[in-house]
Order: sequence, then C-alpha cells, then structure tokens
Amino acid sequence: MDTIHHGAVTPDRALRTALARGLRQLCPACGRGGLYGRFLKVRGDCPSCGLELHHHRADDAPPYFVILILGHLIVPATLMLERALTPPLWLHMALWLPLTLALSLLLLPRVKGALIGFQWAHRMHGFGDTDD
Repeated sequence: MDTIHHGAVTPDRALRTALARGLRQLCPACGRGGLYGRFLKVRGDCPSCGLELHHHRADDAPPYFVILILGHLIVPATLMLERALTPPLWLHMALWLPLTLALSLLLLPRVKGALIGFQWAHRMHGFGDTDD
C-alpha cells in the first residue's frame, strides 16, 4: 500500500524486511552494507548503496527495549531456579550477572539495528524522500 506524503505518492517500504536487516546489523535499504563502523557507532552512510544513515534517532530506545526483553527472560529464570533448587547467593551472582551482561551486549546492536530499520521503513527522521 502506498503512502501519500506532502501530496506525493511514495511506495511503502517493507517493514519486516527492514527489521530483519536491522537485526542482522545490515543496511535497511539494500541488506548488503554493514550498519556499524564500530560497536553501536552507526556509519554515516551505507558502504554498499550509499543510503545516509547519520540522521537516525535511536537515542535511548534500544537500551530500554533490551532491559524490557532481558527482564522478561532473566527474572522468571532466576525465580524458577530459586524455587526449584534454592542455590546459594554466590551461585545466583556467578550465573545471572555474566549472563545478563553477555546477553545485553549481544542484543543491544541488534535491537538498535531493528529500530533504525523501523525508522527507515516508516520514513522517519530524514529517511523520507522529502524533508520531515
């Protein structure tokens, strides 16, 4: 379905494709160029298709979503382990702290990529064909 933006009809961009490419840390437009130059540092533009990426506005949303996701995974798992085995506190710390840190570092660039893909698909924050 096409979108009317400032009187002009613009074709919709595939949201699922853009989210999947972002999760894989690839350019939401072409799916070939890498999204990041360094860990969480978005490139100015795609090295493959030249899409300008510098104007994305991910800001604080990716950490928020990562906290939300991990909270729904780690807290129930911790409670189930506690209820089933009642392990000592040191074991909880040795298990859950490194796991939470590792999963946070694994998820954060992927969630940020998906959010950038979402913004691109919806033509938000400079990803449109015209000025926003």
